[in-house]
Amino acid sequence: MADGDPRLDSPTMARKNSDASVGTPTSKSRWYRQLWLAYRMTREVDPAVLWWMLTALVGTLVVFLVIGVVAKSLAFWLIMGLPFGLLGATIILARRAEKAAYSRLEGQPGASLAALGTIRRGWEFGDEPVAVDPRTKDLVFRGVGRPGIVLIGEGPAGRVDKLLESERKRTTRVLPTVPIVVLQVGNGAGQVELRSLPRTVQKLKPALTKQEVAEVSKRMRALGATRLPVPKGVDPMRARPDRKGMRGR
Repeated sequence: MADGDPRLDSPTMARKNSDASVGTPTSKSRWYRQLWLAYRMTREVDPAVLWWMLTALVGTLVVFLVIGVVAKSLAFWLIMGLPFGLLGATIILARRAEKAAYSRLEGQPGASLAALGTIRRGWEFGDEPVAVDPRTKDLVFRGVGRPGIVLIGEGPAGRVDKLLESERKRTTRVLPTVPIVVLQVGNGAGQVELRSLPRTVQKLKPALTKQEVAEVSKRMRALGATRLPVPKGVDPMRARPDRKGMRGR
């Protein structure tokens, strides 16, 4: 699927699946099994998906039926209309599966990183947050691409601002000439909706060459992430919570 797809059904699977498969099947799974799994996942969140798919299929067949009656070749046009109807139903499934996948991610820690995992090229995102508020569990993730550095905050508007600003200043001290874009993920004023996040990041205008991006990435890896206790569930594939830190020791 395009910008989003059923692999986003949980932050736990998102990073792993961004390099492997769609949903739970492996890349060797047959297409109809993947389609069925996508349908099942979508139906859990959007029970009306079947009726939308049937509407697309039947509506397309009706159009071809009318053409067949006018052309006096009913059987031919119905056969021609069947693959177009199935295509329409599949497109409906893809769109609603994307919407359902993002709705399942909403509100989960690390949801923005999972969404950004759908960006295939041009950006490099760390597997752990670069800043964490251990009390509120607000997070900041960092990405590097040709537009420069992007800092993405998860948390209520007005509360995550301080965390983002602190990380922006920290990054600026290391790379003062590199453009830094700050984004907040959420449904509040001035925030970017989760489902729009990958598209928003990809639309940023390039400001660096590929060689400069490589150098910035190297410097950012050296800078590392803030060593604060990471909330459990941010990225279980790689991140590990500092249990002593979480107990206040």
